[in-house]
Amino acid sequence: MRALLSVYDKSGLIDFAKGLRSAGVELVSSGGTARVLQEAGVEVTPVEAVTGAPEMFDHRVVTLHPKIHGGILADRSKASHLEDLERFEIDPFDLVVVNLYPFGSQPGIEMIDIGGPAMVRAAAKNHAWIGVLTSPDQYDQVLAELNERGSLTESTRKFLALEAFAHTAAYDAAIVAWLQRDEELPRHLVIPLTRTDEVLRYGENPHQEGARYRRVNETSWWDDVIQHGGVALSYLNIYDTEAAWQLAHDLGNEPAVAIIKHANPCGAATAVDLVNAYERALACDERSAFGGIIALNRPLDMKTAVAMADGPQADLVIAPGFEDGTLDILRKKRKNTRLLQATAPGSDALHLRQISGGFLVQEAHSFISSRDEWRVVTKATPTEEQWADAEFAWRVCGHVKSNAIVLARSGQAVGIGAGQQNRVESGEIAAKKAAGRAAGGACASDAFYPFPDGVEAAASSGVAVVVQPGGSVRDDAVIARADELGLAMIFTGERHFLH
Repeated sequence: MRALLSVYDKSGLIDFAKGLRSAGVELVSSGGTARVLQEAGVEVTPVEAVTGAPEMFDHRVVTLHPKIHGGILADRSKASHLEDLERFEIDPFDLVVVNLYPFGSQPGIEMIDIGGPAMVRAAAKNHAWIGVLTSPDQYDQVLAELNERGSLTESTRKFLALEAFAHTAAYDAAIVAWLQRDEELPRHLVIPLTRTDEVLRYGENPHQEGARYRRVNETSWWDDVIQHGGVALSYLNIYDTEAAWQLAHDLGNEPAVAIIKHANPCGAATAVDLVNAYERALACDERSAFGGIIALNRPLDMKTAVAMADGPQADLVIAPGFEDGTLDILRKKRKNTRLLQATAPGSDALHLRQISGGFLVQEAHSFISSRDEWRVVTKATPTEEQWADAEFAWRVCGHVKSNAIVLARSGQAVGIGAGQQNRVESGEIAAKKAAGRAAGGACASDAFYPFPDGVEAAASSGVAVVVQPGGSVRDDAVIARADELGLAMIFTGERHFLH
C-alpha cells in the first residue's frame, strides 16, 4: 500500500505514520509534513522526489502534478487507466491523508488552500480505490482496520469520502462568507451543517423524526449543555428552551426566571433572590406554566428547588448550575422533568426561516433603542418606578409572539396576551390574566396602536403607563385618548414583531 500525507494540523501525525509503516505502507509526503516525519525518524519519500519538480511560488504549487493526481485518480478497474499508469510511470496511492489550512480561524488570501482541496476531492471521487482522511480523529479507526484486515472496507472508504466532501464544502463556505464579510445581507449564503449526536425523541409531533444540526467547525451554547435528568429532548423542547434561555438572560442583572409555553412567555420576573423570582414568574399564569420550560439566570438553589418540586410540573428546567442536593429533590418529585445545565446563550448575526424553495433571511432580533432615546408623548409623565415597569414590560414584550401585549408591575409580568389577530383582544387577554395586579404598572405593545381602543383595553387593566413604538397615522388620536384616561405614554421608535 502507498499513502500520501500532507497535513496542516499535525496532531497525532507521527504516531499515525509510524502505525502505517508498521503495517507495511509506503509513505509519500510534502513540505512541512515530510520534515516533521523525517525528524521523528519515520521513513518517508518527499513529493519532489516523485514529481521531479521543486516546490514553487511560496508553496502554492507542490502537489499539483500528474505524478500525484494521476496516482490518486486512476480507476484501477479500467484497462486504459492501468496502461496510463504504466506508460507514465505513475504509482497509485491507496490512502490520501490531507487536512487544510485553517482558513476559518485565520482567514486571508494565503490561507485559501488549493492543492489540499484538490487532493481531497480527487481521492474522495476515487473512493472505490482510495481511503481519504481529513481529520486526525479518523486515524485510530483507519489503523485498526488496516491492522485487522490489511485494507479498508468499501463502507469505510465511502464514509471517509462523504466526510471529505463535507469538509471541502465547509471550507469553501468559509471563504464565501469571508469574501462577503462587509455585507449585512450577503449575496450568497452557504451554511454547512452537521447533525449532532444527541437523539431527539421526535420532531414537532411524535410521528415526525427530528434532529439538531449545528454549523460545521462552530459551537454554540447548545453543544455545552449537560442533561442531569429526565427523558430525552424533543424538537419542541429545544425550540422552547431556546426562547426561555434567551429571555431569562435578557431581563437584566438581577435574579430572573422565565417560563415559556409553546414558544411564548407565560411568566417572567426578577427579584432580590431566585426563589422570589420563580414564585413571581409562576404567579403570572400558573395554569399555563404546567408542562412549560423554566429558565433561571442563576444556579438553582435549595429554596427554589423545593418551591419547584411543590409547584406545577415543568417539562424542563434550565439553569447555569445546580447547587448540591437540588438535583436530587427535583429527580425525586419530578422524575420526567429534563434538567439542563448550560452556559449563557449566544446570538447569530442572521436569522433564517424556511419557506417553500428557500429561506427568508433577516438580521437577528435585538433591542436597538434605550430609555434615553424614548420620548414621553402625553401630558402625564412616568414616575421612576413606572419607567422601570415600562422597561421591564418592553423587554418581555420583545419575546412574545405578535400581536403582543405585556402587563407588568415591579419586575413581574402579570398578564401576557399573545398571538391574536388584533391587538385589542391581546390586551383583553392580558388584562384578564392580570386580574387587577397590573394597577399602577405598565403595558407594553410590540407594535403601534392603530386605534384608541387598544389604549382603552390597556387602561381597563389599571396600568399607569403605556410603552409602544408609535408611528401610526392615528398617533394623535391615540395620544389624545391616553390623555383623557390619565395615562402616561412612551414612544420607543422601534417595533418588535415576533412571529
